[in-house]
Amino acid sequence: MNKGVLPLSSPPLSKDVIEQHGLSGEEYQQILKHLGREPNLTELGIFSVMWSEHCSYKSSRIHLKRFPTAGPRVVQGPGENAGAVDIGEGLAAVFKMESHNHPSFIEPFQGAATGVGGILRDIFTMGARPIALLDSLRFGELDIPKNQHLLKGVVSGISFYGNCIGVPTIGGEITFNDIYSKNPLVNVFCLGIVKKDRLLRGLAQGEGNSVLYIGAKTGRDGIHGATMASDSFDDASEKKRPNVQVGDPFLEKLLLEACLEFLEQDLLVGIQDMGAAGLTSSSCEMAARSGTGIELDVALVPRREPKMTPYEVLLSESQERMLLVATPGKQDAVLKICRKWGIDAAVIGKVTDDGLLRVKDGVRTVAEIPAKALAEEGPRYDRPAAPPPYQDFLQSLNVDALPDVKDPGEALLALLRSPTIASKAWVFRQYDYMVGTNTVVCPGSDAAVVRLKGTTKALAITTDGNSRYCLLNPHMGGSLAVAEAARNLACSGAQPVGVTDCLNFGNPERPDIMWQFVMAVEGIADACRAFDIPVVSGNVSFYNETNGLSIYPTPILGMVGVIDSPDHITTQWFKQSGDHILLLGQNNEDLGGTEYLKVIHSREQGLIPWLDMDVERRLHHCLLDLIRKGWVQSAHDCSEGGLLVTLAECCLTHPLSPLGARITIPPHPIRLDALLFGESPSRVVISVKPEHRVCVMEAIRESDVPLTDLGTVAESNFEVNVQTTPPASFIHFSLSEHHMAEVWQQSLSSQLAGHE
Repeated sequence: MNKGVLPLSSPPLSKDVIEQHGLSGEEYQQILKHLGREPNLTELGIFSVMWSEHCSYKSSRIHLKRFPTAGPRVVQGPGENAGAVDIGEGLAAVFKMESHNHPSFIEPFQGAATGVGGILRDIFTMGARPIALLDSLRFGELDIPKNQHLLKGVVSGISFYGNCIGVPTIGGEITFNDIYSKNPLVNVFCLGIVKKDRLLRGLAQGEGNSVLYIGAKTGRDGIHGATMASDSFDDASEKKRPNVQVGDPFLEKLLLEACLEFLEQDLLVGIQDMGAAGLTSSSCEMAARSGTGIELDVALVPRREPKMTPYEVLLSESQERMLLVATPGKQDAVLKICRKWGIDAAVIGKVTDDGLLRVKDGVRTVAEIPAKALAEEGPRYDRPAAPPPYQDFLQSLNVDALPDVKDPGEALLALLRSPTIASKAWVFRQYDYMVGTNTVVCPGSDAAVVRLKGTTKALAITTDGNSRYCLLNPHMGGSLAVAEAARNLACSGAQPVGVTDCLNFGNPERPDIMWQFVMAVEGIADACRAFDIPVVSGNVSFYNETNGLSIYPTPILGMVGVIDSPDHITTQWFKQSGDHILLLGQNNEDLGGTEYLKVIHSREQGLIPWLDMDVERRLHHCLLDLIRKGWVQSAHDCSEGGLLVTLAECCLTHPLSPLGARITIPPHPIRLDALLFGESPSRVVISVKPEHRVCVMEAIRESDVPLTDLGTVAESNFEVNVQTTPPASFIHFSLSEHHMAEVWQQSLSSQLAGHE
């Protein structure tokens, strides 16, 4: 083993220094075994970031193996910068979701902006041109000024980066709950398109091949960012602003175009984003995947700050940087393209055959570690998992002890006013969701839709997750998230082809949190197998906890589906007066964990809905068949807020002017509030033209899907008649569609304006 000019041996590091690097005594002993000696400080820093929870997945990796990751469409599964699925026409969709939770709490604008920048690089690193961004956000209630600040900062950061680089943010979701006041969640999804046979990967192959650094100069920003993301917060956490990077979307645009030009000219063996753990992770991961080694000289790394140590250069998480391995003889062509785009670039090392990450600072060797020890052979924990003692209490709500709804109209308005259900136009109007001219369905429907230029195909994309369900029953909550995402795609006319996940949880060292995680993973895995949807990429975010208070378990799914013809693209809003309104699916007494219970009764308890996967599958197949026959005017998933909220949204989301409806709900042997606001799964509201009504109803019955004829679309007013037992009794209410629209459209912006 070449030790360079100076020996690498170091006196034993103090216990305090080891603990400051987030390493346990047991982990330090593993380091000694891998090295056969004491590490020096630089090597300790390298192990610290690579064995952090954020980079090593040491508490989650054994459980993530439960996910189904293979399938006839899978081109690239988990383990690369992003996953990829075959979408036909020789093309692959490349997509992934990542979290930037801790940085966004400390510095919301830059935390969110650099989250967008990082997920974009994961996509074009694979050789794909990004064409769509989505987000999934969680904040505390808006009556707290700090939460207002976080929301505004995060939305500004997302819009700034996406708008500047020219990639549209076309959809997403936002939920508000006090549990996220100290730990907001910022999950960002990106999708790109590449020719299936031109996919790039993060490989470092070919002994002697040049290793190149390109992009922004390295600074001290973000040092130990991965370690920060692998730790719980306390009241002093906002002092960690130096760990938050600063992004430059204009530089990233140049980087994107340069990387795609490398692909066109076939100049690269491999490419990797310098994300979490920066130069350290990109180099050792590329070598470990390839079974090779990498030698780097940090003295050659472009820098923007003086007197940076090798430790700082290796651990910096400065944004907009990539590591490349050039095809033999092509390094000069790579450098020429970088000069063309005005990007800093330098040859900083070479591929070796000894399996080591060797780092030099000029002639001095400052680190020498087996690459696989860093990237693949870190700690693996099967942590204790047990349901919390409060789980029975959470599920013990006696719904019969709660008063039934007395005024359904007022309850509906209260739900439409809830910021979780209210219009998110205040958010998405800040995004340029039309840049690139691919967006077919803009924010505001069940799923966003982008066309694939040069083909007849389109892609539908959604992000979904219900943390309250996962709190009350994490296994079923995980399955319900998959079902809702797939249902949203079916409502848009798409067949699901792949999913990515972002799993946000508290401290995995707590058995109750680990139990939530394991159960949610199993629930997601079960549903993905049932619906035949592979998991091709993802991210785990642990330690979303402040002062010992954890967030609710919040697994978020980003799902992609293929629409074969533009004629099949379907949206959620009613199209014209006189169309018939039908409910596909069964109303059950499912009040546990609903938005209705939270808003009206201030309860987050109960037994959540039970998912029958056979019923859900039949619903999807039936709905897609109806859409492909051209019989469906609109389709909207019935979820948060229940049936009445779904019907109201079908009226209110019309892009020109709200419509009304004449609804008659037949008698049901369940409570009135459960009938109107319960959140039973496997339900969709559709509208059809009068001439298609009979054939549609016959097809639904033949598919063995429950069916209810609810009424018709109207020009004005939202009128509801509920037949009760005895049948001669009616509950009737009527609301102006304009009044409903005013409540729904202005709720979020008025709450924010009230604190400016």
